[in-house]
Amino acid sequence: MTKIKVLFVCLGNICRSPMAEAIFKDKVTRKELQDRFVIDSCGTSDYHIGDIPDHRTIATARKNGIGINHYVRQFIPEDLDDFDYIMAMDRSNHMNILRLSTGGIHAQKVFLMRDFDLLGKGEEVPDPYYGGERHFQEVYEILDRSIENFIGHLEKTVLNNATGSQLPAAR
Repeated sequence: MTKIKVLFVCLGNICRSPMAEAIFKDKVTRKELQDRFVIDSCGTSDYHIGDIPDHRTIATARKNGIGINHYVRQFIPEDLDDFDYIMAMDRSNHMNILRLSTGGIHAQKVFLMRDFDLLGKGEEVPDPYYGGERHFQEVYEILDRSIENFIGHLEKTVLNNATGSQLPAAR
């Protein structure tokens, strides 16, 4: 069985993307689908390579019943080939990812995370770094909704497909 490879990307990989990774892992585990996925997160910058996520990210996830086990890494061009779905948290990171794509051949697999948020379709996931606990909780709620809808999309289009070969598509 081919695994679906999902990568969540933000700027520093300390707030939004590791939270998204943890939420996604938790949701697919609850659905007993964890064996169908490879899940990771990274940042487009090299600011925090090797660090753990921001303590507020970890606290917010924990408050919502989710653990985070992640070390920061930077997005690399090979990720474009290695992952089926690349979920950017904002337009800036979306553009930075696409700049690494030779001739734009990977554009169909790079999405804005909120493309799957019915309450903010096409909007950005705000960066909570300079905010407080409320901002981190708001990001958690946005990611939780978006990821739930993203998983629903995968269940309809890929997971229930006998061959598992229909990757990606949404927009």
